[in-house]
Amino acid sequence: MSNDRPNRKSPVPVYQQIAATLRSGIRDGQYPPGAKLPSERKLAAHFNASVLTVRSAIAELRNAGLVRAEQGKGLFVRELPPIIRKSGHRLSRAERERGAGAFMTDAEDMGFTPRVEADIYPDSADDRIAELLGIQPGDPIFVRARLMFADEDPVQIATSYLPRSITKGTRIEEQDTGPGGTYARLEEAGFPLTAREERKRARNPTPEQAVALQLADGVPVLHVVRLMRSGDRVVEVNEMVLDGDRYELVDEYPPE
Repeated sequence: MSNDRPNRKSPVPVYQQIAATLRSGIRDGQYPPGAKLPSERKLAAHFNASVLTVRSAIAELRNAGLVRAEQGKGLFVRELPPIIRKSGHRLSRAERERGAGAFMTDAEDMGFTPRVEADIYPDSADDRIAELLGIQPGDPIFVRARLMFADEDPVQIATSYLPRSITKGTRIEEQDTGPGGTYARLEEAGFPLTAREERKRARNPTPEQAVALQLADGVPVLHVVRLMRSGDRVVEVNEMVLDGDRYELVDEYPPE
């Protein structure tokens, strides 16, 4: 570890400096996945700090999902397998017909336990969303904002925007959209899904996104904006922010 000794003249608390140094060691591979961290007493001696200060630093790492404790064994760097996101398979009509939404399909493919926290509400379209949906600014829309967990680790923020003229009176405006999710409900409402477009880029997270996804310093996010169409009409804009350390995006194409 470089720059090990905390700068006690810095306005940054000592425990946060220690946590930052340990995070760098994890990110740079000094402590690879599965590696055991030194004991609290050894870390305290190494950083010339108290055990309580080191314990606060470790709490920062645990809250960020970087380390785990094993009773009687110590602290270990978490082994976080990648989440393979197959764009074609997960959004297929066959998956919807068997009652699986896209994130549920990811969970079944990768063997993790999914959980979703959803905040749903009516709203008015701002200029950007109105342009993407092909409606007027201020037109009524319905928003489904979700935080998605894999084995209790937050891995994705997804916010869907749909015209209220489509969603009103459907299960899309309920917490539980039912088997097959929002896309199955759109097709039941007479909007068969005919095409999709995804715009993808890597970027730094906002502070709020870094906290929600419990990202370590320096971890980027994958920003995906999906436009789902029924014929010539965009029926959903889905803006997704994915943990760049966990996700691998796989696009599947049939042979030409």
